[in-house]
Amino acid sequence: MATTTLDSLPTTVPPPGPGGPRIAEMATAMRGSEILRIAAEIRVRAATGERICNLTVGDFDPQQFRIPKLLEQLITEGLRKGETNYPPSNGMASLREAVRVFYRDQLGLDYPVESVLITAGSRPGIYGVFRTLLDPGDRVVYPVPSWNNNHYCHLTGAIDVPVLCGPETAFLPTRALLEDAVRGARLLSLNSPLNPTGTAFDADTLREICDLVVEENARRGSGERPLYVMYDQVYWQLTFGSTRHVDPVSLNAAMAPFTIYVDGISKAFAATGVRVGWVVGPTDIITPMSNFLGHVGAWAPRAEQGATAILLGQPNEIAAYRSTFTEGVKQRLDALYHGVIALREAGHPLSAIEPMGAMYLSAQFDLVGKRTVDGHVLQSNDDIRRWLLEESGLAVVPFQAFGMRDESGWCRLSAGAVSLSDIRHGLGRLGAALEELT
Repeated sequence: MATTTLDSLPTTVPPPGPGGPRIAEMATAMRGSEILRIAAEIRVRAATGERICNLTVGDFDPQQFRIPKLLEQLITEGLRKGETNYPPSNGMASLREAVRVFYRDQLGLDYPVESVLITAGSRPGIYGVFRTLLDPGDRVVYPVPSWNNNHYCHLTGAIDVPVLCGPETAFLPTRALLEDAVRGARLLSLNSPLNPTGTAFDADTLREICDLVVEENARRGSGERPLYVMYDQVYWQLTFGSTRHVDPVSLNAAMAPFTIYVDGISKAFAATGVRVGWVVGPTDIITPMSNFLGHVGAWAPRAEQGATAILLGQPNEIAAYRSTFTEGVKQRLDALYHGVIALREAGHPLSAIEPMGAMYLSAQFDLVGKRTVDGHVLQSNDDIRRWLLEESGLAVVPFQAFGMRDESGWCRLSAGAVSLSDIRHGLGRLGAALEELT
């Protein structure tokens, strides 16, 4: 019998034949993640022994940041007990109740347990919101820069309504910026602290946006569907200095029927690979979302769910971990921020926004038009990215990966996978390289 080997299979999509294209139109037009593409390039270079300060992926290197010891112990115990079978598709009852109590005690948000849906990390929750609320052709409003809203619109056939935000508003939307865009829209996607910028809403700005949403829904007639807000607050436990996390329902109770929260343990506990997330919102939204995600199979593993349920019920354990963890992230972001500002004060065209939350720094390398020592003129953000990597070993992600179009040199610097030594070394090399630009 003839054996089909991998070498005999097609490695590229063949031209259309009988029956048309081999894959769906959605998949044909789907673009891969630019962030992951850059990160893969960096991994290849690092594997050769090259010293790189990897500021690309929004992840935590376990050599820099471990998950809480209690969480690790509880997961291990759960696996030893044989907790390896399917959990309930909407989440284990103990974890749903733990999330409910955690939100009540930590955020003052008092939801019934029926409003809590457990997911395998936060991404399925975001996808579930889009799939549950949107029909093809519905309009989704979101700020730019922001993470992956354009891709989720593509997946659901929704119409993108990107709203450009600049450094003057810390790259966050305001009521004035959203006023026209939300007319007739179905979903407003917000994230605070914001990926990629590390900036966060203040109470006044978010309250004005909430007022706008409530007014827009009051304006709509009986035949019009409501405008919802998806509020991604997965970084809410990572805030620094005077920054205090705020959320829609706490600021305006009338937002409760229109707000869906997306959250999880990935960023708050350096547990990106543990894959426990949740969605909290009105039960008439959560129930069909649970039905949909049940078919997708997007549930978190049983042992991890049980461990997370216990962890969330230990406020002293969480506070102790958060103190050390947050300080470690802040030290790295501060080192990056002060390093960039010092280079600016030395006369170089750099800038940065002081970090408010998450694990990111917004930094501007305004180097378009500069000439390198080999005579190459930097003409784009990607040129700047490559120059930074080659000359200083700093690996960054330009804001183009988050929907920005201009070549202004703004980039995301992620501090979860690097040491202070890595940062200092990279900044030192950057200072020397900048001196050679003309």
